[in-house]
Amino acid sequence: MARVIVDVMLKPEILDAQGQAIARALPRLGFSGVSAVRQGKRFEVDLEGPADEAALSDVRKMAETLLANTVIEDYTVTVES
Repeated sequence: MARVIVDVMLKPEILDAQGQAIARALPRLGFSGVSAVRQGKRFEVDLEGPADEAALSDVRKMAETLLANTVIEDYTVTVES
């Protein structure tokens, strides 16, 4: 059994309103030294078998068709060690 992580983030050119709201709230909560925040999503996909190239290809298809809106989001697929 393998676990594959799919991280989804807004593309750099897309305004991240939620990240900006978090960045503005941090000083009010006593946190300093943060210049920017970007908000994203993380998916943990547990595979029944090994994380071979065929399985990773399927996970990439999942990301492109369901997990990420590829018009405004980028994604990365990594195998958790």
